[in-house]
Amino acid sequence: MRKVVPAILSFLVMAPVLVAQQPATRHKVAVLDFNYATVMTASQAVFGTNVDIGKGISDMLIDKLVNDGTYRVIERNQIDKILNEQNFSNSNRADPNTAAKIGHILGVDAVITGDITQFGRDDQSKNIGGMLGKWGSGYGLGGVGTHSAKAVVAITARMIDVNTAEILASATGKGESKRSGTNLLGGGAGTGGYGGGEAGMNSSNFAQTIIGEATSQAVAELAANLNADSAKLPTAAAPIAAPVSGLVADASAPDSIIINVGSSSGVKVGDKLAVSRVVRVVKDPATGKPLRSIENAIGQLTITSVDASSAVGTFSGSGKPQTGDTVKTP
Repeated sequence: MRKVVPAILSFLVMAPVLVAQQPATRHKVAVLDFNYATVMTASQAVFGTNVDIGKGISDMLIDKLVNDGTYRVIERNQIDKILNEQNFSNSNRADPNTAAKIGHILGVDAVITGDITQFGRDDQSKNIGGMLGKWGSGYGLGGVGTHSAKAVVAITARMIDVNTAEILASATGKGESKRSGTNLLGGGAGTGGYGGGEAGMNSSNFAQTIIGEATSQAVAELAANLNADSAKLPTAAAPIAAPVSGLVADASAPDSIIINVGSSSGVKVGDKLAVSRVVRVVKDPATGKPLRSIENAIGQLTITSVDASSAVGTFSGSGKPQTGDTVKTP
């Protein structure tokens, strides 16, 4: 026993350090494709074709969140599988109740949905309806701002609680990039350009364009704001420990009482278990089935060591424990 005491004291000294080093709770989230309906015309004018920038920006945001490590982010293929199986339409996914249902099926804590509110020239918001008529083909791949071009991308996102469909947080991200002697998809001197459909929005080619730079800035700012909102997600209550119930297996020494339950049954060092003895069993007179056990309290067992299937403890009390006595959570 003299060797055990220093070990216990050492553990008690180190316990605060161990607790301090425990990582904060990392909530699991799913990022759905962003809605880009309001900027679809602008996007088509930039790329010369219909590029799914909602999926592209969602993928970029997932990469940012994963690399930061604040959240655990579910893989896209799991999301796509559920969406296909449940037949959720694109128009319904942004609805908080639908997003909560999707998240509940995926087993995440929150779902991130959002909208792309600006994508293209800095002045696109001044005349959305007449955009193509005003700039014509020059707005797209053919030389927007051949002397000077400025791209602006703005995104909003909402974090939705899967249990309540409550919007826990709303975050935004905005990026701007300006360069002379190129267009929105130009890469500047020596860097080439990016053709519509040439590569994904995560590619280095896209990142080197001014619209790519603006998109990267917007996604980075949005990810930072979402990471800052992580504390707004509710922390799940710790599960209630199951009550311990077992028997005394050996009572030859009061300071080394052995019981037949261990860590696999939830027993931990430091637990205090009630020790009692069955003195009478009441049975159903019709069936003979035991109905209730009448027990007398013997004392208390303080657990000092545990393995998977057994534990050892020190007994204190007025009685004397015996093999077969019951031990259980008070």
